[in-house]
Amino acid sequence: MLKYKNYDIHSITTATPDGRRNANIAMWITQTAMGGKMLCVALDKTDYTLELVKESGILNVNLLAEEQTKLIARLGRKSGRDTDKFKNLACETDERGCPYLTEAVGYVQCQVTGSADSGDHEVVVCEVLKQTVLHPEKKVMTHHFLREKGLVRG
Repeated sequence: MLKYKNYDIHSITTATPDGRRNANIAMWITQTAMGGKMLCVALDKTDYTLELVKESGILNVNLLAEEQTKLIARLGRKSGRDTDKFKNLACETDERGCPYLTEAVGYVQCQVTGSADSGDHEVVVCEVLKQTVLHPEKKVMTHHFLREKGLVRG
């Protein structure tokens, strides 16, 4: 039944104090408190992003727009351990030193408060520090949209 759910597509961006940074693709994000004060983000346990998030305790949740489909391959199918995902990527850095994608619909600044094992993923619990809408006119990319375009399986 869960394959019928339509999830928004995000990129999680993070950076460590020593300057390492990464971005990935994530769709399992959910608000967990009234007023948008808390989020949970599911990150693959083998993902470099999770490693950096655990070290830094910060991340940005970037809500992707339909026009950003090229980011699926760029940020989701390559490891940041082996390549600089930010090379020629439209992004800026917030006051915490954490990157965000300037062409996204918007982003949420988060501070990690905890995590829990969740099978092949780890659920990262975050306090929302700030929400920023960058492009309210853009259409949000969803899993169903990607499936219709043949960019993801099932």
